[in-house]
Amino acid sequence: MELRQLRYFVAVAELEHISEAAENLHVAQSAISRQIANLEEELGTKLFERVGRNVKLTPIGKIFLEHSIASLQAIDFAKKQIDEYLDPEKGTIKIGFPTSLASFLLPTVISAFKKEHPNVSFHLRQGSYRYLINAVKNRELNLAFLGPLPQKDDAINTTILFTENIAALLPATHSLAQKESIHLSDLRNEDFVLFPEGYILNKVAVEACKSVGFTPKITSEGEDMDALKGLVAAGIGISLLPESAFYDSTPRRTVKLPLVSPEFTRTVGIISPTNRDLAPSEKVFLNFVNNFFSLLTQFK
Repeated sequence: MELRQLRYFVAVAELEHISEAAENLHVAQSAISRQIANLEEELGTKLFERVGRNVKLTPIGKIFLEHSIASLQAIDFAKKQIDEYLDPEKGTIKIGFPTSLASFLLPTVISAFKKEHPNVSFHLRQGSYRYLINAVKNRELNLAFLGPLPQKDDAINTTILFTENIAALLPATHSLAQKESIHLSDLRNEDFVLFPEGYILNKVAVEACKSVGFTPKITSEGEDMDALKGLVAAGIGISLLPESAFYDSTPRRTVKLPLVSPEFTRTVGIISPTNRDLAPSEKVFLNFVNNFFSLLTQFK
């Protein structure tokens, strides 16, 4: 069994078409057909069945695909580690991040890191909270920024980088806009604009409101920070957003107010796998990130 055969097999399985796989891999269609036939002969079973002009995996083919992908990922990771052990300063770091950390944390950390390690490159993957956790567990990623951090478990390590307040964002014309701070319970009768259900910041906001005795009335939703800020500026409702969302500026026609009693915060940090080693460049980056935020915290 050859790596080439596994790569051809996975490509055909994902595209369900031999000629498209051949085009993507820049090889002859006959070469792919021959290698898959050799693979099936070695395994003693059919991996595909024809459906019109396409091919579909057999039940055994589906099982073999799962293991093939895992094997190729492990081999690619091993090759990456060898390359980086030879020269950690020329590695590529794959890191995931959610939309809520895209505007401040990510560019701040990476630009600072690149000043000290200019030859390290990044492959960045934006994703939902649940996707990023699963991606680290399933070997798609080794590092991901998250806020709030999930509970540590057998599959992931968690490192808190900082804790930040969640603030209320109100239209500048709102009756509470002149106050220096407000209680979360002051917002019980307001229209809220939040991330959609299923987003972690929706869950955080809703649970915080319920903790002080009310369920927020969500009248509009946005899938990124700028959309929510725009809805608030238009007077559609109020929102609850982390402080890092305002590091550049508070949007025009809005007012940011601290929340008191209870204080409303979230942890922000980075997760990594417990069941495999990080590549050398990833270890360098993780150490840098820990030191970077440790120094920031000292100077606050």
